[in-house]
Amino acid sequence: MASANLLSASRLMSAHHVPRRANHLSLSLSAHSLSRLPSQSQLLVNPKPFLADLVGKNVRVRLKWGQEYQGKLASSDAYMNLELQETEEFIDGQFAGALGEVLIRCNNVLYVKATDLSGVVPMQD
Repeated sequence: MASANLLSASRLMSAHHVPRRANHLSLSLSAHSLSRLPSQSQLLVNPKPFLADLVGKNVRVRLKWGQEYQGKLASSDAYMNLELQETEEFIDGQFAGALGEVLIRCNNVLYVKATDLSGVVPMQD
């Protein structure tokens, strides 16, 4: 009986038996916790429509490791992986080179923001 319980426990812990709700991010903030956030953080934006609106526009993507990439957002998928075209790489705010087409895996992204390329856009922290 003990081996059957071990087998059942291991099946429950496998990726195939994860409850469906575990795949979705749930965010609940109380009024008290919202009052402690900086004023800019009170505006919560759903990331998927935000990215969908940016497709075809110039964006700046900063990675968790400090590199920044600027280019035209060609597409994003359900996981929020990003495809950039005409991409330029910046390290420590300095131009590091033109890369062309780039695919950025979602878990590396710190932030994405729209850029205006009508003039020179300085890369800054």
